[in-house]
Amino acid sequence: MTRLETPTVPRSAARWLSFGPYYAMFPVDFVLRIVHSYTAPGDGVLDPFAGRGTSVSVAMALGRWGFGVEINPVGWLYGRVKIAPADVEAVIRRLEEVGMKAGEYEEQAEALPEFYHWCFSAPVRRFLLAARDLLIWREDPVDCTLMAFILLYLHGKRGQALSNQMRQQKSMAPDYSIRWWKERGMQPPQFEPVEFLAKRIRWRYAWGTLKGYGTGEIQLGDARDVLPAHTPPPGRRYRLLLTSPPYYGLTCYYYDHWLRYWLLGGPQFPREVSEQWAKESRYNNQKKYRELLQTVFAAAAELLAPDAVIYVRTDAREFTLQVTEEVLREIFSRKRIHRMHEPFMRQPQTALFGDHGPKPGEVDLILTD
Repeated sequence: MTRLETPTVPRSAARWLSFGPYYAMFPVDFVLRIVHSYTAPGDGVLDPFAGRGTSVSVAMALGRWGFGVEINPVGWLYGRVKIAPADVEAVIRRLEEVGMKAGEYEEQAEALPEFYHWCFSAPVRRFLLAARDLLIWREDPVDCTLMAFILLYLHGKRGQALSNQMRQQKSMAPDYSIRWWKERGMQPPQFEPVEFLAKRIRWRYAWGTLKGYGTGEIQLGDARDVLPAHTPPPGRRYRLLLTSPPYYGLTCYYYDHWLRYWLLGGPQFPREVSEQWAKESRYNNQKKYRELLQTVFAAAAELLAPDAVIYVRTDAREFTLQVTEEVLREIFSRKRIHRMHEPFMRQPQTALFGDHGPKPGEVDLILTD
């Protein structure tokens, strides 16, 4: 297939498109090329496995309308906020309110396990506990926006995040982190969290938001439940389905973000998070994995225009690729399917879980009339 052009986006959109560190995410430039090449302004873009909302936000930035579904609350928060952030002054006021309440959490902050004392300074621990307790992030747009910013800067490079030195995208194991910090005598950075976050929030808003371009929505939930109940705007159908389903055998999405899940009200340690997610997973059982793809793509097909393009990025490993292609051929039997092999230009999903062997790459499956 011919090389696709990468369009430019408005400056007001640029800072929001990359909002939210998230493993297994679409590169922004890739989505820009696909949406620009396969749709026109005013067309609809559908992503049933939306991740951090890149497909929907890019659709908006290019004057399209988009709809996505994401089951992972961390990804949903990033996506929800990048397409519809609350008023910046309201977010700053709420940030200051949480900061004022943080002093009431001194006892709880001292009682946190050793990891949290090495990871965060006392003022940051108190602030995080206040945010964890007070922010109604599922329901309130201002609280949702503030929580997304706190998650964004929760951990990362020392001095550029609220934490001691950590990776930004992946929450590291507590015992490993403690040993690493102790060996280097590395204490958590000391600063005022409200001031730290306010500066970065204002920077993100400085050029504007995605408001005024296209429209978009991302729902928190299971695509198997959300898509059958979803109705596009009257007389409209989606012209592009752009998505990347979870790869078979990967059950640790929650483990990647265990510390962020703690901030959202989850357990204090990653093992508990991983076990909880494994019980609900459909990604490590071959029969259930096939059923997941069949159910989601069948529901998506009902929302697409007859001449829609289906663009699916998947794993090149035999089972995931074979099942994905079989399901797509079954549901979209009248369309032609094209394969494009993509070498890994970033860390793939499988490398996140201890698999560092040779990688066959990813495969793009493109279905057209």
